[in-house]
Amino acid sequence: MRQEHADTTATGKAHFAVLDGLRGTAAMMVVLFHIQGITVLWQGDKVVLHHAPLAVDFFFALSGFVIGYAYDDRWPRMSVGQFLRLRLVRLHPLVILGVLLGFASYLLDPLGAPEQAIALSRVVVALIMGLALIPTWPLPNRWTDTHPLNGPCWSLLQEYLGNLAYALVLRHWSTRALGVLAVIGGMGLAASGIALGSLDQGSYWETLWMAPVRLCFPFVTGLWLYRMRDRLPRIRLGWPLLSAIMVGAMLLPIWPEVGGIKLNGVYEAACVILLFPAIIVAGCHSAAGPITGWLVRACGRLSYPIYITHFPFLYVWMNYVAKAHPTPERMLVIGLGLVPLLVAVAWLADVAWDRPIRGWLNRQLRARQHRRAAFSATP
Repeated sequence: MRQEHADTTATGKAHFAVLDGLRGTAAMMVVLFHIQGITVLWQGDKVVLHHAPLAVDFFFALSGFVIGYAYDDRWPRMSVGQFLRLRLVRLHPLVILGVLLGFASYLLDPLGAPEQAIALSRVVVALIMGLALIPTWPLPNRWTDTHPLNGPCWSLLQEYLGNLAYALVLRHWSTRALGVLAVIGGMGLAASGIALGSLDQGSYWETLWMAPVRLCFPFVTGLWLYRMRDRLPRIRLGWPLLSAIMVGAMLLPIWPEVGGIKLNGVYEAACVILLFPAIIVAGCHSAAGPITGWLVRACGRLSYPIYITHFPFLYVWMNYVAKAHPTPERMLVIGLGLVPLLVAVAWLADVAWDRPIRGWLNRQLRARQHRRAAFSATP
């Protein structure tokens, strides 16, 4: 594939800057959806970004593509254990920070009482399990989330499962076999969406079974798209237009049920099965221009930090809206103010937490590999 990207990854490969920027677009849609949804107390007809939860499915598809690109050619010199350690270093520092923020949010929220005035031991157990991304029982005032201290962690657990499936099984499969699995996964996803009327499932205990269903098709399809990238159309639309298409898809209203068919489930399944793969194909062949380049890089850099750190602050926002009953004008001002606050938190999480910790861990891994190599070379 002709390389069109000026910047490169840490391993020297061309950097898909537009795909990184699209990850940032999707992450911001999730943040805005949560802020605005809480502002109107999730009254369906008042929610604006009805389909923003599909950003998670886009993340899964993008992850499959990027995992294939970053690791498919490294297996001759990399073990499964090394791969899993690299993925833990990449993902888990921010998981830990997000759960710690959620723990602090639960204990220190001045508007959390009386619902959150429970035995400290229950919250500590949720903390310990959350740090390991293990689902735990619901906590009061946290709906029935499988990860009650930081709801978005449910998708990181699925991300880990996808990475594990890739390392143990999927990397060995042919492109055709991946295509067959993607078709089967797409059929399951479409059937589930049509039956439930929405793909916004998997984060609650009641619909936990939907989490792997939502993971399978997009992750496998992303890996398949990477393997097929040179045989697919070279569509170049650029980050602004692709972002506009994604936002437009998320802005459409909830579709009704007609003749017993839940059209909303049909629409959301179509977004994941048809639209998102097309966006990834166009994005991987597109280049960031000189004007949008810095914005694309910033969006990509902050996409994961803002996704994993924003919800602990919105728990406090939720209690404030529900209990203080602010005026619409006040809610608008505070809601708008939350956006730069959460961006600033994400930036701090990136520069003061994630990058220093990952840098230290990567140095430790390299030193360990050097020691092993030196020991193996010793006669």
